[in-house]
Amino acid sequence: QVQLLESGGGLVQAGGSLTLSCAGSGRTFSRYAMGWLRQAPGKEREPVASISASGTFTYNADSVKGRFTISRDNAKNTVYLQMNSLKPEDTAVYYCAARSTGSSDYAPRSKSGYDYWGQGTQVTVSS
Repeated sequence: QVQLLESGGGLVQAGGSLTLSCAGSGRTFSRYAMGWLRQAPGKEREPVASISASGTFTYNADSVKGRFTISRDNAKNTVYLQMNSLKPEDTAVYYCAARSTGSSDYAPRSKSGYDYWGQGTQVTVSS
């Protein structure tokens, strides 16, 4: 089992930057693909970015390409989301999630299939 704890959310002005962190527990963290997903008020949860278990492959949603970067440090059981050039439409609760995949080089693109979730961290971007 993997437990996930996000941190780093907060209030930032448009154009600013934030870095989210997700610390995972358990010895098997490095076996899981990791994803960041977000949910804005009144909207469905959507995938933002993901990274393969190996860290070699990543996926970014079109809405964040060129602005957000996902990375992981398996030695520290931590995954990061560097968010630059933030926009008011990025305002949401951001969730970290872990997914068991058949390949260590697969970065999930869907919001479904994740096995474990963090509690979420609020990101608010003011205009």
